[in-house]
Amino acid sequence: MLKFLFMLGFMIPLCLLINSWWLVQSMMLLGGFLFMIFSFIYAEWNMLSYFMGIDFFSFSLILLSFWICSLMILASNSVYFSSYYSGLFVSLIVFLMIMLYCSFSSLSLFSFYLFFEASLIPTFLLILGWGYQPERMQAGIYLIFYTLVASLPLLLVLFSVYMFLGTLYYPLLIDLSSYFLFYLFMLLAFLVKMPMFVVHLWLPKAHVEAPISGSMILAGVLLKLGGYGIIRVMKLISLMGLSFNYFFVSLSLLGGVLVSLICFRQVDLKSLIAYSSVAHMSMVIGGLMTMNYWGFLGSLSLMVGHGLCSSGLFCLANIAYERLGSRSLLINKGLINFMPSMALWWFLLSSSNMAAPPSLNLVGEISLLNSMVSWSYILVLMLVFLSFFSAMYTLYMYSYCQHGIYYSGLYTCSFGYCREYHLLLLHWLPLNLLFLKVYYLMV
Repeated sequence: MLKFLFMLGFMIPLCLLINSWWLVQSMMLLGGFLFMIFSFIYAEWNMLSYFMGIDFFSFSLILLSFWICSLMILASNSVYFSSYYSGLFVSLIVFLMIMLYCSFSSLSLFSFYLFFEASLIPTFLLILGWGYQPERMQAGIYLIFYTLVASLPLLLVLFSVYMFLGTLYYPLLIDLSSYFLFYLFMLLAFLVKMPMFVVHLWLPKAHVEAPISGSMILAGVLLKLGGYGIIRVMKLISLMGLSFNYFFVSLSLLGGVLVSLICFRQVDLKSLIAYSSVAHMSMVIGGLMTMNYWGFLGSLSLMVGHGLCSSGLFCLANIAYERLGSRSLLINKGLINFMPSMALWWFLLSSSNMAAPPSLNLVGEISLLNSMVSWSYILVLMLVFLSFFSAMYTLYMYSYCQHGIYYSGLYTCSFGYCREYHLLLLHWLPLNLLFLKVYYLMV
């Protein structure tokens, strides 16, 4: 495990001294490929070192992190050509990748907490340094304070767990939940990070103000830290979970339906995609809280699928923004006339977002439907609305921005660059080809 960490650490001076973006991106893709080859994912824990090791959940999310971080560099071409502190920009991406790698491969709850919080720093700097509007400062503070305030009770709980057990090592943890506050504090940090409805307000604001790279990493990987954290701590609170999980399942699904309705009211493309992330994550929370095997594996499938799909949609929104100078749906109309070849990618990624076959989102949603309906058949009503509205707001977004009379200020036809088609292909291919190897996620 440590050799991959040293390789990532070596990239930071490479970024600052040589400022070779494409070399860093190639090394990151190579690192992900080597990681995939040398990992044996069927063992419970493998590649063990002093404080690191991986299992199946860690493996999937580390691979997703490598993939999304390398695509972030490919998407941020405007920073490279404007030479706006481009070396520092790539260094932050590599530093963020190191934090994510350490978070997902930590064997101790405390080191996971430490790197979980440390991943906020490069994200905050990306929003603050390369964001679009003056409100980015407010968005960054929302991000920091929502997460930090919810995480501090978790730190106190971890100290008390260490006092009782003498260790925070994952395989040695046992169920300690004896009172409600312990259970609540253990979950709260991860529910805010997901984010769950009620504590989701930081996410749309952060997405709207963030640069394309910030939106990609937020939607692609950082939201998944919350789901991964719940998977890890559920062992400590399973007894209390049997009594109180119904509240979070109900709240997340009801919130998902309400957020889906909010999506219909959005006129900002990025805001619409950000709210759709909240709706998708509400299903993940519901699946994790059922505490059954289908729920856990379905949540993992949906997290990986959503990470690729949502990141690709943000790239498409950014491609339109770079040409039209606006993300408003009132101006981004009739894009099929303006960029006809890009409309195919809008269709492919929008269909994946509404969980159409053969996307990985479909596998995740079917598993989560099974797990939640087997837990309580009453949830069928909310799940039907959630799936239906998910298709509706995605169709609304696609039809509104691609069809209709285009903005009268545009009298031209613009083709995408090869780089952009390559970027979208690298999002779409794994999202739809992993469907052929779905037994890896369901084994």
